[in-house]
Amino acid sequence: MATTNLSDYDKNKVPNAENFRFGIVVSEWNETITEGLAKGAIETFIENGAAKKNIQRWNVPGSFELIYGVKKMVETQNLDAVIAIGSVVKGETKHFDFVCDGVTQGIKDVNLQQNIPVIFCLLTDDTMQQAIDRSGGKHGNKGVECAVAAIKMAVLKNSVYTK
Repeated sequence: MATTNLSDYDKNKVPNAENFRFGIVVSEWNETITEGLAKGAIETFIENGAAKKNIQRWNVPGSFELIYGVKKMVETQNLDAVIAIGSVVKGETKHFDFVCDGVTQGIKDVNLQQNIPVIFCLLTDDTMQQAIDRSGGKHGNKGVECAVAAIKMAVLKNSVYTK
């Protein structure tokens, strides 16, 4: 269970996003949840200086398809960071485990193979109520938290660190 509100962050600690381009790949499965996450992410980008025209959104049918959607977006769009948004709610079969593991490993692989950070915004909840609580409900919105991470990673991507 979340111990803090996922939407709470110190705006003074978030870099200005006006010079960055972001991508969001959104699963259509559990649409009420993923739309809430996408809305939170987009609003956070804009609140922190990103222009709406610099936010590219693609939809895919389900969470497993996030992997290909993100890979294709990274390969074909000129972006600074991408968020993969999905929601998987545990059912009575092992399908939950296979989808969650596959998406986790797939997004990890894209992060290692490409030069654009991909932020993992896949809710993996036991119940629909838990998903609701984390997509704009009583625990805030994971999409907000992921947009903040995307902004910070865009800065890292475009920085040169020296020792």
